[in-house]
Amino acid sequence: MNPNRYSVRVKLTLALVGLVAGALAVVYIAVVPSLKDRLIESRLDQVEKTAQPVITSIRGAEGPFGLDAILSSEAQDRGVRLAVFEYLKQRPVRLRITGDSRELGEALGVDSVAQRAAETGKPERAVVDRGAQQFAEVAVPFDGQFGDLPRILLIAVPTEDTLDTVGLVERRLLFAGVIALVAAALVGFALARIFARRIRRLERAADRIAGGQFDEPVIDPAGDELGELATAFDDMRKRLAALERARREFIANASHELRTPIFALGGHIELLTDEEVDAPTRRVFLDEMRLQVERLTKLATDLLDLSRLDAGRLRVELAPVELTDVAASLVGEFSGVGRGSDHVLVAGAAADAVALADEERVQQIGRILLENAIVHTPERTQVRVVVGSDASTAVLRIEDDGPGIRPEEQPHVFDRFFRSEGTMKAGSGLGLAIARELAGLMGGDIELESRPGRTVFTLRLPRAQVPADDREAALAR
Repeated sequence: MNPNRYSVRVKLTLALVGLVAGALAVVYIAVVPSLKDRLIESRLDQVEKTAQPVITSIRGAEGPFGLDAILSSEAQDRGVRLAVFEYLKQRPVRLRITGDSRELGEALGVDSVAQRAAETGKPERAVVDRGAQQFAEVAVPFDGQFGDLPRILLIAVPTEDTLDTVGLVERRLLFAGVIALVAAALVGFALARIFARRIRRLERAADRIAGGQFDEPVIDPAGDELGELATAFDDMRKRLAALERARREFIANASHELRTPIFALGGHIELLTDEEVDAPTRRVFLDEMRLQVERLTKLATDLLDLSRLDAGRLRVELAPVELTDVAASLVGEFSGVGRGSDHVLVAGAAADAVALADEERVQQIGRILLENAIVHTPERTQVRVVVGSDASTAVLRIEDDGPGIRPEEQPHVFDRFFRSEGTMKAGSGLGLAIARELAGLMGGDIELESRPGRTVFTLRLPRAQVPADDREAALAR
């Protein structure tokens, strides 16, 4: 078993858990401290609101015992702790406690919040630690009655309840975080397992394709990136299967095409060697052997061109090519063949048909198309070589009045080694495939239009923009 078999699963799970943990940490940092501060501020606001009613009650007290009683009563009613200080308005300010609600006075000493309120003359508030206990304190200055010294009312309330609330929220948040992390781990592991399973299916499919097994499709119905990858794998499988079929057909057809003339040559050589053959028969044998050698030579040339095209080693040299001259050359070259097969060759040309192409390859394509028209049409069929042009392309058309190509065979006429059933003569089936690939190499294409009584192969090439006065110089070799 591959030690990294579950690495994707583990990584996805850890990534999800880490994401959830990070989100919880951010929530904790953002919520808990701010919640504590807001609760304490809210508590201080509540404490400060009680200051004025307590001060009113203090002003109605007579004597220190009356003050202590008022403070104890108010502290008990309001759930706070109270103390009253008096001071002189001088520097440094010194506070003296004049009354308290008992439970605060014993641990009070000098209070920093009351000290600041006396110094500033304004209410002050803060959180103060007194031993092991924490208080939220508010100190409010107020004037005494009948010329008494100015006073400070100190209101303090323990923060235990507030801190308990914050602690409860913190504990619940941590508990919820633990549950969320466990759930994230489980969900992440499950999702990662599903993704890992899909990835392993693609891995097995890649192994099958690498091993040459193209029959089983690669299917992933999901519409995400893995689904798109599976679709790309299946497209690759189909293309490789098509290439494999083409390779096998190529080898089988090439072997057959080579074996037939070689077998014929061997038979004739054996007859010439072992039999007493008269001069006319010998001449017939030699002519047949010459035809077979020409067939082998043409097949070898076609195979070499195909191999160069497939390997990308076939180069073309683009230059202005006058298609009218090409058409005239083709008709002149095949005139003897046309007379021998009783075909009528006709050339037609436009006034301006200059293509940007490789003249040698254009001639080669024209020979393939013209020979195809002569070979696969009956005797006395007219074959026309027509040249034309439009705004962007120059056109060379080979037209014939033959029986045409059946509709179901037309999509395959440019396939390698394809030969139509019932054709007049057999061939290697490579010519049209080479012609189309050569046209594509020069930036053009070959189109087919066929029906009973008319077949047209149209070679379209990029048009060369050559002024008429400079054309002769441009075409000079």
